[in-house]
Amino acid sequence: MPAPFPFSAIVAQDEMKRALLLAAIDPSIGGVLIFGDRGTGKSTAVRALAALLPPMKAVVGDPYRRAPDPAVKGQKTHLVPVPVVDLPLGATEDRVVGALDLEKALASGEKAFQPGLLARANRGFLYIDEANLLEDHLVDVLLDVAASGENVVEREGLSIRHPARFVLVGSGNPEEGELRPQLLDRFGLSVEVTTPTDLATRVAVVKRRDAFDRDPESFLAEWRPKDAAIARKLVAGRRRLATVATPDAALHRAAELCLHLGADGLRGELTLIRAARALAALDGAPAILDSHIRSVAPMALRHRLRRNPLDEARATLRVERALDDIFGP
Repeated sequence: MPAPFPFSAIVAQDEMKRALLLAAIDPSIGGVLIFGDRGTGKSTAVRALAALLPPMKAVVGDPYRRAPDPAVKGQKTHLVPVPVVDLPLGATEDRVVGALDLEKALASGEKAFQPGLLARANRGFLYIDEANLLEDHLVDVLLDVAASGENVVEREGLSIRHPARFVLVGSGNPEEGELRPQLLDRFGLSVEVTTPTDLATRVAVVKRRDAFDRDPESFLAEWRPKDAAIARKLVAGRRRLATVATPDAALHRAAELCLHLGADGLRGELTLIRAARALAALDGAPAILDSHIRSVAPMALRHRLRRNPLDEARATLRVERALDDIFGP
């Protein structure tokens, strides 16, 4: 498999890159929704991020790449790369959740389970391009699995339950349709990407992509030190996450901001705190600061706002105005 484009070589799109890093540090944030123009590096960034992560220790022969159980002695383990699995729009439910292995059934009469895309994505990333066009029955499946962390399959005499924990990353173009509200709410962070409008940035994007396509090995060697630095920072952030303090002041700030914006439910506060904590861990800070909350608030809250007929400003602008009201300009 060819090496992915280096994460550090992606031009601009800083909010998208930051959101993916935070979701990798703390998967409980709930994944990332990337809305914007085609050809802005969405899938490139996901694959580049996964390549930064250290290989996972998994049980040999386990189709779900389970981590070894410390209580079980004698387990054989090996290191496997963090998976990035695409969920295509035309996928059938059997392909997504898994089904009866027909080849074994016909050859030996044995009823065996053929794992699906959810099994392949366990402990990795599940990427859905054009998530706003996903069929409703697949949305229902994803909602169930995202809530439980397990995939349950009961059909053709099979009853299978297996782990399916992954970072859900969706992308799409808002001009092609809105995302179903229930699925939208499941994404922890939402970012907006746009086609660069300044000449220098466009030239830099084309120049780097062309250099990568013409001589991948030289390009990867040039950017490997910067990717390695990001990888070290990411791994260190994961280790620090549990030690980052969450002061009551940060909780009050998060709740005040969500109240000010009229965000539905409490998922906004939870996501905001988790994302701020992950950013603090990434920065090496011992506790969540106001600066961390300000930085992650747009991506944690912009997709949770009710439509206000008296205020048709874009969601991002509404969050920024609320931040100025609470924290000061």
